[in-house]
Amino acid sequence: MAAPLPLVGWLRPLPWLAVVALLYALVQLILVLPHTRDGLGWDETVYVSQSDPRTPAAYFSAPRSRGISFLVAPILAVSPSVTLLRTVLALASAMALYGAFRVWTPLLGRRTTALAALLFAGLWATMLNGSQVMPNLWEALAVVAAVGWFLRAPAEPSARWWLAGTIGLAMLLRFPDGCWLALPLLATAICVRTYRTAAPAVIGGVASGGAQWAMEAYMRFGGIGERLHLSSATEGGMGAAHSFASGVARALHSLNGPLLCRPCDVPLHAPALALWWLALPLLTAAALASTARRRHRLALSALPVTCSASLALPYLFLIDYSAPRFFLPAYALLAPPIATLIAGTERGSNQRTASLARLPRRSATATAIGLLFLAHLASQVGVLTQTTAQAAALSGRYQQAAGILRQFGVRPPCLVSGPHSQPVGYDLGCASGDLQGNNHSLTPNELRQRAAREPTAVLTTSISTPPPAPARNWLPHPLRNTGGWIAYVSLPR
Repeated sequence: MAAPLPLVGWLRPLPWLAVVALLYALVQLILVLPHTRDGLGWDETVYVSQSDPRTPAAYFSAPRSRGISFLVAPILAVSPSVTLLRTVLALASAMALYGAFRVWTPLLGRRTTALAALLFAGLWATMLNGSQVMPNLWEALAVVAAVGWFLRAPAEPSARWWLAGTIGLAMLLRFPDGCWLALPLLATAICVRTYRTAAPAVIGGVASGGAQWAMEAYMRFGGIGERLHLSSATEGGMGAAHSFASGVARALHSLNGPLLCRPCDVPLHAPALALWWLALPLLTAAALASTARRRHRLALSALPVTCSASLALPYLFLIDYSAPRFFLPAYALLAPPIATLIAGTERGSNQRTASLARLPRRSATATAIGLLFLAHLASQVGVLTQTTAQAAALSGRYQQAAGILRQFGVRPPCLVSGPHSQPVGYDLGCASGDLQGNNHSLTPNELRQRAAREPTAVLTTSISTPPPAPARNWLPHPLRNTGGWIAYVSLPR
C-alpha cells in the first residue's frame, strides 16, 4: 500500500495579499466597469486629453499634476477605447495594490498586511477609482508604499532607493500631497537617529518628482510662487480661514456621495453608513495605544498615523469643498495600524493558553469583529452601486450633448466653450475653452476669431442663462436629456 502523501506541501499558507488584489480586480470588472466603460468624467477628460493624440488638450489648471496623464499615455497611444482604458487600469490598480502593501509584509506579517489591503480596498471610493483616470488612488498607493519603505530603510539599504522612487511618484501624481507626505517623513528622519539614513532618499524623491511641476510652473505660470497663488485662487482661496469643524462636516456630508461636493450644502446620505468613518479616530487611538505598550513597534503605527493626518488636514482645513477621493491617501495609511489592532484582537481571542472560561468570550469577540467587517463591506458595495450609477449618468449626459452637437455640424476642428465644455469637447474631438471661472483660457475676441473659421458651440445650463456677448446672435439649440442645457452654435460660412 502506498504511503500517504505528506501534508506539508498541501497546507502552504494562502497568499492572502494576492487574494485581496484578485478580489479587488474582480469587483471592478464586475460591479464598476459595466456602468463606466462607455464614458469619462469631467476631470478624467482633462487628464486624458493631455496624452490622447487624437484630441486637443483641455486647459490644464495650476493645481493639477501630470502624473496620471503620463500613466495612461501608453494605453491611449494604442487605442481610444474607454473600455480598454478602464480594463487596463482596473488590472493595473489591483497589481499596484498588491505591490504597495507587499512592502509592509516584513513589518506586519502576511495576514495582517493582507487585512490592511482589504480594509483599504473595501472602501467604495477605492473600488470606484481603480479604473478611473484620476490621481488620488495611485497617490494613496504611492504614499503607503513610501511610508513602508521608510520604516524599512534603517535595516535595508536598498529600501532607500525604493523610498526615493515612491516619493518621486507621489510628487508626480499629486504635487501638494507629495509635499504633505514628505514633511513628516523628513522631520522624522532629522529628529530620530534611527531614520537619519533615509533623509537623502526623501530629499531626492521630492526633488526628482517635483522637477516637472517646478519646470511647468516657470514655463506656463511665471514661477513657483505664481503657480501656488493661482492654485489657491482656483481652489477658492486656500488658507486657515476655513473652519476645521466645517471641513470635517463637508467631508462627512460627501462621504457616501456626491463624487464632488462643491458647494457642499447637501445633506448626509445614509447616515448609518458613516459610522465607520466616525469610528476612525477611536480605532486609530486604540491602535496607537496598543503599539505604545511595545515601544519597539510604536513607529509602525505612529508614523503612518502622522503622515495620514498630514495628508488629510489640507482637505479638512484649507479648502471649502470636499470629495471622498481626496482622503484615499489618508485612509491607505490608517489601514496598517488598524489592521494590526484587529489582528492583535483576533490573536488574543485564540490564545492557546487561555483558560476555558475565557475561550467563549474571546471567540465571540473575534466573531463579532468579523461580522461587523462583513457588514461594512456590504454597505460599501451598496454605496458603490449608487455612485457608479451617478458617474455613468453624468458621463452619459456629456455624450448625449456631444452627439446632438455633432448632428448640428460641430465636428473637428471645432471649439466648445461654457459650462461642461471640457468633457463635451473631448467627446466631440473639439478644443475647449472658458471665458471665465477656474478654467479661464479664452478671451471674447479669440472666441469670435475661432467661430469665424471653425464650428463653435457655447453651452449654458439653462435657457434663462444668457450666453456671452460674442454668441448672443447665435442660434440656440436645446440639448435634450441633459437637464436643460442650451447650445449656441456658429458654423463658418
